[in-house]
Amino acid sequence: MLIILGLNSMEIKKLWKVFIILFLVILVIFNWNEVSWIFNYRAVSGLLSDFFKKSDKEIQKDDRDDYYEGEEDKSSSSSFATALVKEDSLEIPKIEVSAPLIFVEDIDKVYKTLDNGVVHYPDSVLPGEKGQTIILGHSAPPNWPDIKYDDVFSRLNELEEGDEVFVYFDHREYVYSVIKKIFLEKGEEVPENALTNSDNMLVLISCWPPGKDIRRIAVEAKLKTE
Repeated sequence: MLIILGLNSMEIKKLWKVFIILFLVILVIFNWNEVSWIFNYRAVSGLLSDFFKKSDKEIQKDDRDDYYEGEEDKSSSSSFATALVKEDSLEIPKIEVSAPLIFVEDIDKVYKTLDNGVVHYPDSVLPGEKGQTIILGHSAPPNWPDIKYDDVFSRLNELEEGDEVFVYFDHREYVYSVIKKIFLEKGEEVPENALTNSDNMLVLISCWPPGKDIRRIAVEAKLKTE
């Protein structure tokens, strides 16, 4: 066989290397959606970080049996708030979201903090107050590895009118009901409406489409009353 081809063993080895490289390139191209995260530094570093450090994502999603009910929040008579033994967090049962709710004073720290949960936008009102409470979260494309909180808001588009969002803040529970979702251009502010001036509104914001810094998706929800 070697004589017929006129190739020695070294040349055959080189051909095999070329063949294997071409095969791998073609394999990656046809399966790009499944393997693209491998070429993303953030994804790889996140996996390594999670390997050596216990994930912060160990929050119980529906363990409300240990809560205790208290008096209604006197500072917001029109809102539904129950005293709880629970750390600040956000839960959306329909899309299986359960994440720490983090508060920062400096807007410049928002992006870095998103690795550890969802983040309250500093210029918005606190949960339970009249006005817009804005909460930001990462989103990720399909097949993205489950690291940090990269995909916490990837399914925001699945929320519909009437779906419930639970915000736990200052050991109280605030229950919001989704009223609508809108899509914004990058840099465009969330429009205020008549409800904002007299009601407690929650706005969840992430990149759209998931994982792409092109547009924004915003889901608006209104605080439920008793």
